[in-house]
Amino acid sequence: MRGISRRWLIVVVAILVVMTMTAAGCGNKKGDGPGAPEVAVVTLAPEKVPIVTELPGRISAFLIAEVRPQVTGIIKKRLFTEGGDVKAGQALYEIDPAPYQAAFDNASASLARAEANLPPIRAKAQRYKELVAIKAVSQQEFDDVTGAHLQAEADVKYWKAAVETARINLGYTRVAAPISGRIGKSSVTVGALATANQPAAFTTIQQLDPVYVDATQSSANLLGLQRAVASGKVSSKGPGQTRVKLVLEDGTPYPNEGILKFSDVTVDPSTGSFILRMVFPNPKGTLLPGMYARALVQEGVAEEAILAPQQGVSRDPKGNAYVLLVDAKNTVEMRMITTERAIGDRWLVSSGLKSGDRMIVEGLQKVRPGVPVKAVPFKTAGKDEKAPPATGDEKSAPPAPKAK
Repeated sequence: MRGISRRWLIVVVAILVVMTMTAAGCGNKKGDGPGAPEVAVVTLAPEKVPIVTELPGRISAFLIAEVRPQVTGIIKKRLFTEGGDVKAGQALYEIDPAPYQAAFDNASASLARAEANLPPIRAKAQRYKELVAIKAVSQQEFDDVTGAHLQAEADVKYWKAAVETARINLGYTRVAAPISGRIGKSSVTVGALATANQPAAFTTIQQLDPVYVDATQSSANLLGLQRAVASGKVSSKGPGQTRVKLVLEDGTPYPNEGILKFSDVTVDPSTGSFILRMVFPNPKGTLLPGMYARALVQEGVAEEAILAPQQGVSRDPKGNAYVLLVDAKNTVEMRMITTERAIGDRWLVSSGLKSGDRMIVEGLQKVRPGVPVKAVPFKTAGKDEKAPPATGDEKSAPPAPKAK
């Protein structure tokens, strides 16, 4: 009996030891682990942000004039240097003036003859007017003299007009620049036959200071901006006051700012876009017609914008944007957001976030909604709570949980 009691006592002690170790192990698993995961957060706050849109555009000349002859003749001289600058009224070509000088001289002589014939006929008509009153001449003779007088006066007017026409045509033999600007290559040479109002231009003059930049913008973007302005979220300046910057096709910024001149009143039905015309000074002739450029148009200013770091924004399988936040209980919360546009390395958020929200930007892989975390301010370049540069890689973020 004593042996049996001792064996039972050993069994009971062993069971108690095992239970104690098991309890201790469970306690270690629960309280002695690594604890809540640490995440870096950015506390969001409203900012005053300029709304800048980058638009593709083409440069065109401020003024363009195609030079064509207005009379027919042989070109005697070319009076300009190709590629140089010319002034309005400067002679560019000289067409053989001989036939037009002869026509001018002929018209002048005919005018002189008509003016010489007019005084005696006018005097005769005056005498016949007195004679017909006393029946000294017949009414028929008076009518004939009156008609001759009127014919003589008409001849003078006719030849005056002929002289003026001949003078104008003689002046057209000197082909002048209609505008000031830079002249291109000449399409004709000395000795070529020029035809009045010919379809092919002699040359082209373009005024390149200032220049136009014509950019296209989506009508949908315009409607969104108009709604934002109407709601008071964005303050906007009208055409003529909006400053515009330019980036050249090689990526270098253009040093001079331009002005938004006007926006077209017609939307292209094939593209759903309309034209914005801007004017840029071009004192050094850097901008040439036909060059591609990108216009940075400040459409307005968002007075209280919420900007979310791109590093902390993820997408669900449907492409909807969402972020992970740390709530007041230090628990992860998922929230769907609506983004409008990228501003630097951050998204402009129109809905879903508010001032004071703590947004997770680092440690996204370690957490999911409902998990308690330890939130610490995000640090970069010696500054706290500043968004990190965008990587453009949203695959490292955890996938959105499936809707239940």
